[in-house]
Parts: sequence; C-alpha cells; structure tokens
Amino acid sequence: MGRWRVGVDSGGTFTDVCLFDQDTGRVEVWKVSSTPDDPSRGIAQGVEEGMRRVAPEAGEHPAGPVLYFGHGTTVATNALIQHRGVRTGLVTTDGFRDLLEIGRQKRPDLYDMQADKPPVLVPRDLRHEIPERIRHDGSVEHPLDEGRMRSAARALRDSGVKAVAVSFLYGFIRPEHEARAVEILREEMPDVFISAGHEIAPEFREYERLSTVVLNAYLGPVMRRYIERLTPRLKALGMTATPHLTQSNGGVIGFSTAADMPVRAVLSGPSTGVVGAQAIGSLAGFPDIITFDMGGTSTDVALLQGGACKLTSEAVVHGYPIKAPMLDIHTVGAGGGSIAYVDAGGLLKAGPRSCGADPGPVCYNKGNTEPATTDANVVLQTLNPTHLLGGRMEIRQDLSRAAIQRIADQLGLGLMETAQGILSVVIANMARAIRVISIQRGHDPRDFTLMAFGGGGPLHAARLARELDMKRVLVPRNPGILCAMGLLLTDLRADFAATKLLPATDASLGEVAEAFAGLARRAEAWFAQEHIDAPAQRLTRTADMRYQGQNYELAVALPEGPVTAATLQALVEGFAEAHRQRYGFVAEGETVQIVTLRLEATGLVRKAELKAHPEAGPDAGSAITGRRPVWFPEAGNFVDTPIYSRDALHPGNRFTGPAVVEQMDTTTVVPPGMTARVDPYLNLILEAAA
Repeated sequence: MGRWRVGVDSGGTFTDVCLFDQDTGRVEVWKVSSTPDDPSRGIAQGVEEGMRRVAPEAGEHPAGPVLYFGHGTTVATNALIQHRGVRTGLVTTDGFRDLLEIGRQKRPDLYDMQADKPPVLVPRDLRHEIPERIRHDGSVEHPLDEGRMRSAARALRDSGVKAVAVSFLYGFIRPEHEARAVEILREEMPDVFISAGHEIAPEFREYERLSTVVLNAYLGPVMRRYIERLTPRLKALGMTATPHLTQSNGGVIGFSTAADMPVRAVLSGPSTGVVGAQAIGSLAGFPDIITFDMGGTSTDVALLQGGACKLTSEAVVHGYPIKAPMLDIHTVGAGGGSIAYVDAGGLLKAGPRSCGADPGPVCYNKGNTEPATTDANVVLQTLNPTHLLGGRMEIRQDLSRAAIQRIADQLGLGLMETAQGILSVVIANMARAIRVISIQRGHDPRDFTLMAFGGGGPLHAARLARELDMKRVLVPRNPGILCAMGLLLTDLRADFAATKLLPATDASLGEVAEAFAGLARRAEAWFAQEHIDAPAQRLTRTADMRYQGQNYELAVALPEGPVTAATLQALVEGFAEAHRQRYGFVAEGETVQIVTLRLEATGLVRKAELKAHPEAGPDAGSAITGRRPVWFPEAGNFVDTPIYSRDALHPGNRFTGPAVVEQMDTTTVVPPGMTARVDPYLNLILEAAA
C-alpha cells in the first residue's frame, strides 16, 4: 500500500497536492479547484482524489496510508485582504488608545494625495484604556487597576466582540500586567479569543507590537474555525497522522499552535515554495536564485543567496505592520487571474483585481466577461487553446478572443497586440517586484538564476528573465505544485526573541548570555510540546543590530558555542559586513548596538528525497506530441511551434526555441533565442543561446 507523506497548498484559485511514497521514492501530484467559501472542502477533496489515485487499495479510508500531512493556506491572508476577520476589542495602557490609528505618522505613499489608509481593525469605541504603567527598565510606575480592567472586560463582553487583544506599554519587558489582564478577560468572557502582546510579539516598537497582537486577535477565530472544519474532514478520510500547517518563516507547526497564533501563518502558502526552491536549487547546483512563484491571484518573489532565504522580523502585509519571523518574500497582485482593463487615462492595466477560481478567467465559461492574464495566453496560444490541467478542464478560446477584442477596440489596437500588451504589463509588474528584493538591496539580478514555479511562472519566466537581463531560468519538474512539495522538504520550526538594548561590548556579555539561556529554556519547552527527540533538535542564534541612533536593524548570525568576547567581536564584524552590503558603507567609530536576540528552534523530520536519474542523451524528438501556431512578439506573428510533453523529457535531452512544454500543472514557453536542457533531477534549464 505504501507509506505516504502528503503536502497540500491551498491557494486562491487551485489547491495543489503532492504525494511522496517514502518507501519507494515515488512522487505524484494532483490539482483541484479551490473552494473559497470553505477551503477545507477543497483540501479534503484534493487529498481524497490524490490518495485514491495512488493507493486505491485503501478503500473506504483513502488517507489511512498517510504518515505525514502538512499544508499551507491562504485563509489568514484572504481574511486580512478582504477584512473578514471578527469583531475585535482592545485593552491597552492609559493614554495609548489611539496608537493603532496614529501609527508612526508616516505616509507610505508620500506624493499620493488620494491614498487610502487600510481600515482600522478595532473601532475606537472598542478600544479601552486601563490605568497601569511599566517603565522601560521594568520598574512598575503604576500597578494594574484591576477594577477598571474588569469593567472594560464586561463592556467588551456586552458589545459582542469575538476576540480581544491585550497590549500594554513595555509588556515585553515585564508581562505581569498583561498576564493578569488575560486572566480577568477569561473570567468574564470565557468563550472569546484572547491574544496578549507578550505571547505574540515580545519585542520592542510599541506600534508594530500592538498592530501584530490586534491582527492575531482579529484573525484568530477565523483560523480556529477553519482548523475545526478541516480536522474532522481529514479524520473522515481515515487520516491518523498529526496535521501540520506552514508558518511564514518556512517551518511547520501543529494545528493547535496555528489556531492560537494565526498571525504567524499570514504568508503560509508562499513560504513553502521558497523552502522547496532552496532544496531544488541547491541540488541543481544553483545556490543563488531568485524565486518567481506566479499563481492565479498573485506573484511572490524572494532572493536566495548561498541556498538560503533571509528571514525578516518585521514586515507590512497588505498595509498592516506585523512583527513576526517570516521569510523575506515580496508579493504583487499579478497572477493568471489578474483582470486587464483600460484605466481613466486610456492606459492598459492588469491587476491587482483578480477573477479568482470562481468564476475564473473568461475562457472558463463561468460567467466572467473581463479578460484575465490567462485569457491573453489562451489567445496567443502559448496556453493550450482547448483545455487545461492535462485535458481535465475544457476551455473556450472564442470567449477569450471576444473579451480581449473589447479591450483592443478601446485602445485602437489589434487583437494579438492587445493580448501581448497584457502580458507585457504583467511582466513589467513582476520585474518591478524583483528589483525591490535585488537591486534595491544591493544585489545584481544578473548574478542569479530565475527559478519559476506556480501555475503561471514557467509560462512567463523567459520573458521576465529577458526583461531583467538574467541569463538562466530553472523550471522544477513539478512547478505548479512546488509549494505543496515544499511542505515535504521542511522541518518543524519555532522562533523566540528577547529585546535587549545593549552596546556590543564586553560589558554586555552577562546579559547576552543570560538572555540566550532564557530563550533556550523556551525552546526546550517547545521541543517537548512537539515531541521532538534530542537528535532531531537544532538551535540557531541571531542578533538584530544597528548603529546607536539608527531606526532599523540588520540581522547577524552568532557563532556556535558559549557567548564570549570573541562572540561579540564576530557580531560586530558581521554587522559591518551586512551594513556595507545593504547601505554601501560602514560608519567607523560609531557605537554598535544589540537590539533583539533571537533563537530559531528546528525539529528535523524525514523529508522527500529527490533522486538523480540516468542520462538519456540529447535527442528530445520522442517527447514532441504535436505542433500548433503560437504568437511570438519576436516574429510579430504566429509561428509553427513544436509541443513537448514534460513527462516524456529525460535527463540530457536538449532542444531550442521556439517551443512549448506542456504538463498537467503548468506550461513552459521557450521563446526564440533560448535553449532548453533537462538536468539529472528532471529540472528544465532555459538559457540564452550562445
């Protein structure tokens, strides 16, 4: 029957399933349409169909042979984007009621007079101030007024809130007031989701900390309800394995932890693709890569140097600051479902509005009349004009042509020029996103390989690489489900932090060592909670550092071993190198300051093993399944183009563009002037012709 490890990536358009038999190394993939009204239904459907396909002998319990189940989800992200969280209350220090709206008094769009601020997640009448005050040094200036706290709890209960956030000034230094406030809230409103700052974001920067704990409360009941729906569906399929959910930091956590800390899963889906890219890029011999994950609704890009993606401890997600460990991923609203339109100035635009999975692009024939990126590809015939998903989904090219013709008439252009124009706009948006994570951070994209995945990545990767003057594109064997595969290549992971504003000198040795010892104790408790044995435990230490007076920090890795004077010297040197990389200079003689100490705890799990395949020679002719006219802007016309089956390509096979490579989960376009070869791990490598 086999013993299967299953990874599921639930996106806005499709739900992808990757199945790995750990006894034989067999890898199978499956794809179903997502169910936005209840994502757990699509996940259960994908698991059931996939397992019945690979293990039909399991009978009435198709998920019985599953030993490990992990999944990434956009539930928290979508709830935040669509502002479909719950009615939330806030309890904070007296005088700080309006901090949530005031923020840092910075305008993210300085010259946009019409810029809209994201809605405040807690209305003012649900924000309660409590007399209490802790100083920056941990001393108590004013004890918690428990009477006022209890009155606030009762007022919130009577107002019908479903969640409450607690965030007191300097609660990360001394959490007693927050902890007591939580106790009172649970006494007065036991059925309400409660989120406390010292548990969710125990770090300095009061506004970002407040925003994070409010987001956690706002999303908590949504994530909890989702998990409560998914768990019985999986059990009904006969699954006995403990399910896990991906965090924004690339690791996975148990469902119970995810239900308590949904803010850590806001980038759950995209992070798994980066994890998969790290493993595949290193195996293929390309440790320096830029990932290009294009789905139906959005595109995510990340930069990996030396086979690793940097972590960031703070990010702004859809307008809301989040202080939580996450992979440094940049997202733009450009995907296969991005809707094309002509704006008020007569210019062609695409995205960020998306048609999603239902009704989907016009070619799906589900009622949508506005053309999407997918429709442009169907008209250009870079996508199969009659069906998708390996023949499982019939489409209507005539509907796509009619929809794009309406746009063309508005612009005064021809049908094909307009379809190509839609792709050019989308690619320009993607190139801008890649410049943000590369050029703006001191990296030249020409030094990197572009790894394309997601359902739409390989379709546009060659054009994007040319836009950025990148010479090489790597397309994994199963690019459409790489995020799902990444779940089978990742470990359990938790992050712990302690803010300590200290000079990076020998005088701080004791406090630094003591802080790391405290973080280690928290990590040990987490290892015990997740039942991770000692041989599988790993700890990684970093420090956020800055010059005294700076307002932003850079993360620097600590050497292994006890904290000594040599450790601090290595930190100072590492900070200087990181500062030179990011900003181009080092401020000699300035005091270097340690701000936050971090400990990453990893529990190693058995992963899917990607095996090399024997060489089969350069001739790829046997993989050609047919030909069709494809529009290429280089020719300004349709070109008779060979169609290759990805399943029939073997290591060593080579061919030149123009060509189209089709497989169940995606399509790869090889334009004129590029060559393609298959490596031992069945990756497709596209390079500019010599």
